[in-house]
Amino acid sequence: MVRGNSLVHCGLILLSLWLCIQSVPINVDRSKEKPPVQELEPPQSAETGLHYDRYLREVIEFLEKDPHFKEKLKNANMDDIKQGKLAKELNFVQHNFRTKLDELKREEMNRLRMLIKVKHDIQGGSGRTVDHQSLLKQFEHLSHQNPNTFEVEDLDQLIQSATKDLENFDKDRHDEFKNYELTKEHERRERLKTMSEETRQQEEKHYEQLRKKHADHAKVNHPGSETQLKEVWQESDGMDPDNFDPKTFFKMHDTNGDSFFDESELEALFTKELEKVYNPENEEDDMVEMEEERLRMREHVMNEVSRTHRQI
Repeated sequence: MVRGNSLVHCGLILLSLWLCIQSVPINVDRSKEKPPVQELEPPQSAETGLHYDRYLREVIEFLEKDPHFKEKLKNANMDDIKQGKLAKELNFVQHNFRTKLDELKREEMNRLRMLIKVKHDIQGGSGRTVDHQSLLKQFEHLSHQNPNTFEVEDLDQLIQSATKDLENFDKDRHDEFKNYELTKEHERRERLKTMSEETRQQEEKHYEQLRKKHADHAKVNHPGSETQLKEVWQESDGMDPDNFDPKTFFKMHDTNGDSFFDESELEALFTKELEKVYNPENEEDDMVEMEEERLRMREHVMNEVSRTHRQI
């Protein structure tokens, strides 16, 4: 069981919207039930990096509290979520949760109005032509036709926007890393030009030695594989490798006891693999490269979970 967040990691919030639901469905007799009033609290899920991050996470966390939506989300596949089928289940969410979602939307509308006013004033005050299309893009994650109520269209637009924006967000991070690598190599070559022939040869020899040293490390397991988990079970947990039990492993590594693998718990497993390859004290190991590998691992696990769920 994995509670994924994306982004940042991850890292998509769309996957977390689906992955976080693993509890047993609850039968609810709405005619007798008076649901308790839910207090608005700071969202607990990991930040996404999007400008509407808090709104996105608060909406998801309130929807997770509704028994009907929780059950539908548990049984939904990614295609249903992306195509808007899940959003229609908002019509069956309890009234007190709908009221809180309305409140969240009104707060988000007010925040965006203030944000756009500030950006409009800055652009106008600088003498530049105000880019109205760019400003309106700030509203793409919600339906502004009904500014006071959270409707099916709002949930659908939120899902579609988060999916698109976070995919682009991860792509941007990968592009940043590529630029980092290119810049690093360019700077290395420029330094070589300033050296004498003898010094340059020594530097090239040292560079090759560092590359070989970095490549000489313990075998890295496939992220999220049984082999990786068994290695943690044996080497970190000190358990008998012949008695590996997935349920016991999960309980041991569900450090906060919430019956989910959250981002920090999942990344703790990634870190054990990354530590085989990267050490901040070693000259040959690049910590920026390590973070890129962490992102790739997270994406791989999320994609594997999504693929497996589609097959089911």
